[in-house]
Amino acid sequence: MYQKNSLNKKTDFSEPALREYLDLYSLFRMKVREAELQHMDTISSISTELNSYRRQLAKNYLTDKEARSKLTEEAYNRMKTEVHVAHILISCSPAASAQDTAKAYARIDSIYRASTTGKASFAALAKEFTDDKGTRDAGGDIGYLTSLQTFYAVENAAYNTKAGTISKPFRTQFGYHIVKVLDTRPGRGEVQVAQILISAPKSKGEAGIAEARTKAEMVEQQLKSGVPFDTLVTKYSDDKFSVNEHGVMPAFGVGRMTPAFEDAAFTLKNKGDISAPIQTEYGFHIIKLIEKTPLKPFDSVKDALQRRVDNDSRSEVAHEVFFNKIKQENGFKEYPENLQPLIDRLNALPDTGKDANTFRAQDFQKMSKPVFEIGKHQYLQSDLMNFAETITRGRLNGPKAAVVRDIYRIYVERTVNDFEENRLADTNPDFKNLMEEYRNGIMLFELTDRNVWSKASRDSVGLKSFYASHKDKYQWEPGFTGVVYKFKNEAAMKNGVKVIEANKNMKEEDLYKKLNTEETPDAVNIQRGHYEYSKFTDVPQSNLAKGKLSPAVKNSDGTYTVVKVDEAYAAPTTKSLEEARGYAVAEYQDYLEKQWNTQLRAKYPVKVDEPVFKSMVK
Repeated sequence: MYQKNSLNKKTDFSEPALREYLDLYSLFRMKVREAELQHMDTISSISTELNSYRRQLAKNYLTDKEARSKLTEEAYNRMKTEVHVAHILISCSPAASAQDTAKAYARIDSIYRASTTGKASFAALAKEFTDDKGTRDAGGDIGYLTSLQTFYAVENAAYNTKAGTISKPFRTQFGYHIVKVLDTRPGRGEVQVAQILISAPKSKGEAGIAEARTKAEMVEQQLKSGVPFDTLVTKYSDDKFSVNEHGVMPAFGVGRMTPAFEDAAFTLKNKGDISAPIQTEYGFHIIKLIEKTPLKPFDSVKDALQRRVDNDSRSEVAHEVFFNKIKQENGFKEYPENLQPLIDRLNALPDTGKDANTFRAQDFQKMSKPVFEIGKHQYLQSDLMNFAETITRGRLNGPKAAVVRDIYRIYVERTVNDFEENRLADTNPDFKNLMEEYRNGIMLFELTDRNVWSKASRDSVGLKSFYASHKDKYQWEPGFTGVVYKFKNEAAMKNGVKVIEANKNMKEEDLYKKLNTEETPDAVNIQRGHYEYSKFTDVPQSNLAKGKLSPAVKNSDGTYTVVKVDEAYAAPTTKSLEEARGYAVAEYQDYLEKQWNTQLRAKYPVKVDEPVFKSMVK
């Protein structure tokens, strides 16, 4: 704990430093003990927060470390090569019926056979059949890609298929795909450039393109004549995201930009090199090379890469390996034959009318055969239907058999996940320590709030008593009470002064409405308060007199300030509790905390094993 709290500083192991921290740490342990005695962790809000944190933290531990490490290394090794791919997609929803799934597969298989037997080119087949509108016109061409840029299944097909050949059909959440590898090349790393963009809006058609080209060529000539790149960015670039950064864009790698822009950027060789105008669908770009960064050594990018892997679809592989181990180690067993009676009953539901495809979990409570078991606990048909009602709200959409099997799969995953989550504190010391630290932290926050922070605000009697015994500390310096008028301009000031002098007994809110009319809604700002001469500099003290309006003072922004003094104070005066509330509450909190700490130390005497303590001193 002491080393953690040293943050980035070198830990001081001298006896005075350790002794000081020991005192703080012992007080911390007393407060934890007090929170436990009061069962703070059973409070609904704390219990909910602890459960939420536990679930979030557990995600980092519910994965196979070896599989995760291999996936990270695989991602890095793939970054050494960039693959030029085209694909064809036949859409098929994960919730599609068996019949529709079979139709989608038959279509992709037919296209695969046509493309591999030479009956038609891959590009022609893509233009005619693919459901990916974004690549249809390009014959399915995606361009070059590298690791961690697309779905893991697509990436696997790209890297496991030889150049010039076509992958076998495979499925993703979007449907069935086939991939053709057009080319491979060494990975180019990342590049950072600055750009001047001359946009060519599509609404202007060919005339707009010609106009943009002429302007880009003019900018290019100015660059050649010696006009600085930054100057021309400010003057001409239409890229609102980079214009304020001298045209500099974030570094990027393959597949992040439109191909023409990407190729032009990577073609530049030396820092400061500038390209000729490059045309893309956005207009014309003049690109300046800032820096090229080749792929860094694995050890220097491992941690960042691992985080990307954890957030990528491939992380499911490591999770699956981990859960299969948990199942195997804890006697997981399935009873698939007991799913069918549930499917049969659900198939009997009416599929028309207001109650179409609806069910109630309570109607299945007598169905008590197990659907699976883990850790010697059986999960029954009725348990599955309770879960099904929770996630579907009692209505099934789609083929009953497929829906029930999907719900069953989700139920198994969640149950195994919860099973291992609940064991983590016993099986993983790091997880246990982090949960303990978080638990102690939120319990202490609640306990301190009750005994110090909120108590100081709620305990009005105690606060008044504390203020009464310390009120000499809360003093106004010499000053005045009164009203400060700030007028928008000279005309508003002259009119305002005239109105104020003619209506001396008018309430301030009425005066505010009278001066701020529809024509001049911001003519004046009125503020009443207690002001100290040392801090109030808008009007000289010599111009302030009780019961009178001060001469107007013109401010640097063209506004005018006028002051009306109700009462002047030549000597310090005591602040009321309301005036001193902020300071009084803060000091009362400090007082309560010290009082509470004294009580805790009396309740929990500390005994230090001196030889052990001194063995820590360095």
